[in-house]
Amino acid sequence: MTHLILLVLVIAVSAAVTKARKSKAGNPAQPQVDAAAYGLVPRDRLDPRRAGPPPAPHHRKESQAIADAAWAGNWKPAAAYVEAAGQDWDERWSRLSLLDSIANEDDGWLKAWRAADPGSCDAATLEANRMVHAAWAIRGSKYAHEVPEEDMNTFRAMLPAAIEAAKRASLLDPANPAPWVVMVTTARGAQYEPEQFEELWRGLVERAPFHYEAHWQGMQYWCAKWFGSDQQMMDFAERAMDAAPAGSPLPGIYLHALSELEKRKTHASTLGSDEGKKRLRQAAAALAQVRPDNERLTPLRHLLADYAMKAELYDVALEQFRAIGPWCGCKPWTDADDPVAAFDLARGTAVRLSGAQPLPPELRPKAVQKQVM
Repeated sequence: MTHLILLVLVIAVSAAVTKARKSKAGNPAQPQVDAAAYGLVPRDRLDPRRAGPPPAPHHRKESQAIADAAWAGNWKPAAAYVEAAGQDWDERWSRLSLLDSIANEDDGWLKAWRAADPGSCDAATLEANRMVHAAWAIRGSKYAHEVPEEDMNTFRAMLPAAIEAAKRASLLDPANPAPWVVMVTTARGAQYEPEQFEELWRGLVERAPFHYEAHWQGMQYWCAKWFGSDQQMMDFAERAMDAAPAGSPLPGIYLHALSELEKRKTHASTLGSDEGKKRLRQAAAALAQVRPDNERLTPLRHLLADYAMKAELYDVALEQFRAIGPWCGCKPWTDADDPVAAFDLARGTAVRLSGAQPLPPELRPKAVQKQVM
């Protein structure tokens, strides 16, 4: 018995020593790389608070000024802010979204705007969109069978009024796609059949064929949990990718479609196929042409880096990690207990498995230059 106890102690001590040695040497499952030597931000500068860089200070000041004016009862700066986007429909939608968040705190200014300028398509669209948000707040984000029947009935009863409000808004500015985005968004909850949805979709793309938010909503309609299937959703995303003009973030819809597949655990075959790998490389080439200040760009790079890793396209993933910089406050890294560690592990794995060589000092980003050890 004594010998057995001694043997157990020896094994335990040996295991502890081995573990300590491995800890000092670095866990072989967690690649340790000189990040700067590969054009990456050093680990101690990684920031899990944000998905990407913060807005420029003048944009923050402008947004705050618009909010302050609105909450003080002055809707005119908000109206001018949206109007200034002109026919850049993606930007105009982004500005409407900001006004929507301002109205979440206090919408008295929006009611005043509607009363003072009943011919404003922007104000009418914002009002219709808020009706949709109010309905979804009651329904929640659960699957239909998990939502209490009373809440589901209320949700469905509210949506026809939102669609009618959006239709009225569309008459105020026939060229403006924003009311059509609201209608396309509402179609799922209103249980529109594919023929009805297609009619709305045609109206939207006649006005804005590459509208990002509209395509995200369309992708949701065609996914398996709503009115389509995995194949219909992927076909939709691939058509968007193929039609997107240079500089548009629209190919990112394909990455969101992969996220839907992942939720259903059906993404592995797509990522492992030659077509899937080709599509990821196509997405990387498209994102490289998007303006660096586009707010959608960095979150899409996070998705692309993750799926490129899963598809064993380590060179593509490394390219994205370099472009992302220090920001790791985004899915999939935030699903981990330690987003910094998860992000850094993925970067290190990409370096090792891509076969990348350290960059010459003169080719490294100045912010991360560091002597190769």
